[in-house]
Amino acid sequence: MRKINVHEVIDNARFNRFHWMVLFWCALIIIFDGYDLVIYGVVLPMLMKEWGLNPLQAGALGSYALFGMMFGALFFGPLSDKIGRKKAITLCVMLFSGFTVLNGFARNPTEFGLCRFIAGLGIGGVMPNVVALMNEYAPKKIRSTLVAIMFSGYSVGGMLSAGLGIVLIPSFGWQSVFYVAVLPLLLLPLIMYFLPESVGFMLRQGRDEEARNVLERVDPAYVALASDELHMSEVKGTGTPVLQLFREGRALRTLMLWLAFFCCLLMVYALSSWLPKLMPNARDQRQGRI
Repeated sequence: MRKINVHEVIDNARFNRFHWMVLFWCALIIIFDGYDLVIYGVVLPMLMKEWGLNPLQAGALGSYALFGMMFGALFFGPLSDKIGRKKAITLCVMLFSGFTVLNGFARNPTEFGLCRFIAGLGIGGVMPNVVALMNEYAPKKIRSTLVAIMFSGYSVGGMLSAGLGIVLIPSFGWQSVFYVAVLPLLLLPLIMYFLPESVGFMLRQGRDEEARNVLERVDPAYVALASDELHMSEVKGTGTPVLQLFREGRALRTLMLWLAFFCCLLMVYALSSWLPKLMPNARDQRQGRI
């Protein structure tokens, strides 16, 4: 009987077709994720005009998705440990894609905000799961590179939402850009078929045969035997209170890191939501001075 360390097999594998497949589907999901989040900024000027929203109401309406993202990440992250990353990702795609499409049928700000919040649950829940899945299957030498490439899909999705808005909104109205979000639902059977389950989850569920088959695809040099005993060298921490971040001279560094992340996300989400509205206003003010 051979004892196979799963982490060693994955870490030392050469980049191959299997890794391309995982990267492609994870990046595609992140592209849809970015599209569905940034799309609000694209339609904001039209919504304010059609529903008579003031800036305060429009800002509140845009924040519903961000609140949903927070709760979605907190809920679907731990849930994936119980039902598997594949099922968690599938549920999140159904949520953010389905309710983004329903946004196109919203008749008032209340319906729109409710759909944005529920879509936000999926948007926030899918991100930690695809990151964890990509991180789990990526070879150690290029792990950070693959995760970075996958994350670039978020920006691609934002650019797609702006580009499609320029093309679709003048001819078909603001609702049309939300209807495009049906594409992930149409691709969901392919995502479920090609996206692998977490090998760690399979081992915890006693699905050793499936795990051996996946490892053969991760590293073709590994030839699985029915007698192989798979194990993962997991190191479990004893747990550290949050207060430890502020002890032994770490307080200033902790606060600075928090502040940096706060400012970064504030800039990203504020600009993605308000820039389409601010630029026409700036143009009108400049023309007025001339």
